[in-house]
Amino acid sequence: MKIFKRIIIIFIIIFIIIAISIFGFFVYQKNKTVYTAKDFGIKTIISKTDYDNDGVDDYTDILQGAKIEANNKPIYKSEYYAGGYPPDEEGVCTDVIWRALKNAGYSLKDMVDEDIKNNTSKYPRVNGTPDPNIDFRRVPNLKVYFERNQLSLTTDLSKIEEWQPGDIVIFGTSHIGIISDKRNKNGIPYLIHNAGQPLREEDALELNNIYEPITGHYRMKEIIYKNEV
Repeated sequence: MKIFKRIIIIFIIIFIIIAISIFGFFVYQKNKTVYTAKDFGIKTIISKTDYDNDGVDDYTDILQGAKIEANNKPIYKSEYYAGGYPPDEEGVCTDVIWRALKNAGYSLKDMVDEDIKNNTSKYPRVNGTPDPNIDFRRVPNLKVYFERNQLSLTTDLSKIEEWQPGDIVIFGTSHIGIISDKRNKNGIPYLIHNAGQPLREEDALELNNIYEPITGHYRMKEIIYKNEV
């Protein structure tokens, strides 16, 4: 009986230590000094394109859309939805991307669906049968789409000047997010993403112990897309 009580006490102590550590990490994330590109002499790239004609360039629009998503903090819920789109209060990492692009006037779903329709064999995750209800919300499909259609950039975090607000980053083939305008003390930008964590805009780009290594870094091209009907 005494041994059982000791085991219970040990488990309680371990739980308390873990809880305090997690709490401390998020308090640190929330209160630590945040830097910007200006602090490192980095020029922020502004898009020449304003697709939705709202007076805000595309890259800034995409960043703002991602920040809106981060502030909304939708519940992390992976489901299949008829029509493709989840409710505003739900989402996963891929939903950060289409919602951010929507803020700039783009329909990522339409663009991905069109490319899959015309190049189905290029998309192994589709398995030869396109499904517009889910294809644009799968990281492997987005990786193929961005590789084929947008600018592919460095995955080297030491080249801090090449990581710009509104850029899209993929980890392995299972996670995706958007680059913030905030940076840490080393100049590495924050990541705006949804993994169900409390802080959706955080210093997490280097956390390869949590996410897979970076396998893709993309930026929307400086071109005017045909307006959706």
